Amino acid sequence: MFKPIQFIPDETSINFMKYARLGIIASVVAMILSVVLLISSGLNFGIDFKGGTLIEIGTPEKADLGDLRKKIGALKLGDFELQTFGAPTDVLIRIETQPGGEKAQQNAINKVKATLGDKIDYRRVEVVGPKVSGELAESSMIAVLISIMAVMVYIWFRFEWQFAIGAVASLSHDVLLTMGVFAVLQIEFGLPIIAAILTIVGYSLNDTVVVYDRVRENMRKYKKKSLGELIDLSLNQMLRRTIMTSVSTLLALLALYFWGGENLRGFTFTMIWGVIVGTYSSIFIAAPLLIYMNATLSKPADEEADSVTTG
Repeated sequence: MFKPIQFIPDETSINFMKYARLGIIASVVAMILSVVLLISSGLNFGIDFKGGTLIEIGTPEKADLGDLRKKIGALKLGDFELQTFGAPTDVLIRIETQPGGEKAQQNAINKVKATLGDKIDYRRVEVVGPKVSGELAESSMIAVLISIMAVMVYIWFRFEWQFAIGAVASLSHDVLLTMGVFAVLQIEFGLPIIAAILTIVGYSLNDTVVVYDRVRENMRKYKKKSLGELIDLSLNQMLRRTIMTSVSTLLALLALYFWGGENLRGFTFTMIWGVIVGTYSSIFIAAPLLIYMNATLSKPADEEADSVTTG
């Protein structure tokens, strides 16, 4: 019988709270930078939020962007973008919304097809009007805010108000840093990214609740230990589970990022970043904030089994 390999020992004694202040300062600086970048650079909104026409094509040979740009520019359709992705023959064409309603958008598509010819493989055509794109942007923001508020209510009822604030601060940190990365890299920001952000909220919440559950359990078990000692103990007890869960998730996401195709790349990149910052924030944001708020348990220990596995 082979002994299983253990990358992380069963028992660790890392003094996480020793570095908590440094972690919070670094996070606050990163959040401020994210806000500055969002104001100064903004997000590279995709067609879902800006409106316009997207045409995905495949060329017979390696795409000549210069020639394509010249041909489409001659059509005088306003601002447009060309982007290769995946294979050298794959090109995304984005054209701004044309004045004149739905008929004008279709005319623009027909002009592009007539100009590029029959040898081009037209794989996907999407048209989003400015009114629809505005509604999508508003609905997406509302969805993110509602999810965070729902998390706060859930944690408040399940634990205490200090835990609720810590969880919401952790989730807000994750969302804001994700938006900041998109502002820096100018990756296209569309509806799949909103879906990824909501998934990040769920993933980070699960990690935070598991840590909080162990903290609450240890607060009932070790009444003479300080809160900092209890949090360090809880984090060390959950470290192996947290790291192994994050690593296994990242392995699956990395496979999707490199081999899942261009359409999934933005979503998987967001998820990869979210898993990393979500794991970090559960340890260095959600947990130490309990100390600063002097968290206590006002509710008596119940005999019911917790709904979240803490082992």
